[in-house]
Amino acid sequence: MVAETATFPIDLAKTRLQLHGESLSSTHPTNAFRVAAEILRQRGLLGLYQGLSPAILRHLFYTPIRIVGYENLRNFVVNDGGNGSISLPSKAFLGGVSGVIAQVVASPADLVKVRMQADSRMVSQGHQPRYLGPFDAFNKIVHAEGFGGLWKGVFPNIQRAFLVNMGELACYDHAKRFVIHNRIAADNIYAHTLASIMSGLSATALSCPADVVKTRMMNQVAAKEGKIRYKSSYDCLVKTVKIEGLRALWKGFFPTWARLGPWQFVFWVSYEKFRQVAGLCSF
Repeated sequence: MVAETATFPIDLAKTRLQLHGESLSSTHPTNAFRVAAEILRQRGLLGLYQGLSPAILRHLFYTPIRIVGYENLRNFVVNDGGNGSISLPSKAFLGGVSGVIAQVVASPADLVKVRMQADSRMVSQGHQPRYLGPFDAFNKIVHAEGFGGLWKGVFPNIQRAFLVNMGELACYDHAKRFVIHNRIAADNIYAHTLASIMSGLSATALSCPADVVKTRMMNQVAAKEGKIRYKSSYDCLVKTVKIEGLRALWKGFFPTWARLGPWQFVFWVSYEKFRQVAGLCSF
């Protein structure tokens, strides 16, 4: 929760940047700094936290499942193998699997977060916001799109979750052990910081295209005629590349990395400290 709150304005800028280009009125070039400045000018400082509550709600489900799930899967494989070690590809696969399970559970809260973040852009264009709050968003989505509507975009979400956790969990785990084993740093904040930087970079590079597709799929709402912009995540991928070029798949790369780096630093350092206080071994 602390990590999410500390980095949420960067996440909001990233989401707005990824949605940029969907409408004909927003085809002019922009960047994360312009997006953040526009939010501050129109909505003030609190505008940077539009959608924070569903983001925190999401992490109450998502993060415990993926972190504890990965650790238990890793320990099971290590104990079953008997050699006390596990390869990087195996760690990557276990990280991806734990991320997929966690994302399926947390997908409704993720949907509400994206919709509320996109609402701030609609307000800046003179439109009324679609939702008054997270619970109002849940109710309206269920009434308008059915209970299954809460899992709209779940497949691109799963794809992104697999890639993010494949890069994040496996890379952090492997990088930290590499740093400690080669005596670059002891098992302390320095090792945790170096490992979190590496995992943030790898997770961003792997997941950014899936993140763009996920964001656009989750933000779309069926028109009155029942038509939708994207029929599937593949259709969204093809249309995005065709209209905006291949580079559009990495829209928001730097704000994503700028968010994942600090997020992981705050999370991993605090998580390792909490484990230490609880009398548990290092992750």
